Amino acid sequence: MPEEMPGNITLIGFMGSGKSTVGRLLAQRLGWRFTDTDHLIEKVVGCSIPTYFATEGETAFRDKETTILLGVTAGERQVIATGGGAVLREENVAALRTSSLVVYLTTRPDVLAKRVARRPGERPLLTAGEEPALTLILRMLATRGPLYQSASHLLVDTSDRAPGAVVEEIVRRYQREGS
Repeated sequence: MPEEMPGNITLIGFMGSGKSTVGRLLAQRLGWRFTDTDHLIEKVVGCSIPTYFATEGETAFRDKETTILLGVTAGERQVIATGGGAVLREENVAALRTSSLVVYLTTRPDVLAKRVARRPGERPLLTAGEEPALTLILRMLATRGPLYQSASHLLVDTSDRAPGAVVEEIVRRYQREGS
């Protein structure tokens, strides 16, 4: 845990783990601002993330993501939902850990596959090849899972839980750590 409780709570985790849903509810519960970095990126680039990925590539997207994250983490009293790949760059992780209580929303791969299937075409890294989503998720989690764990202060499983229950656990643990 950070020495002093930071002014933000940031949610990290794989796509489909519930960062945006839980983040909105958590911000409402705390009376804080909700910031979704993927939505900010879309506003800045003027198109959807899948379109930006297709036209500019992953490196350009990651550069925009870093710029947005560094700007957002300067604020306080906000719940930040990051994109699933935000932990791929050390500078992102450093900024998040300094400014936020970082919560890793863990989710079983089978649950992730079901959740991302609900929104086909919105996940550019899962629609790039011929492999089933679960195979790609498992491969990506092998790389990202350790990064999520090392970047986080808390882990909260969302696999079989309602978003409200996840929010209450985060609030309880945040308050316990701050007292």
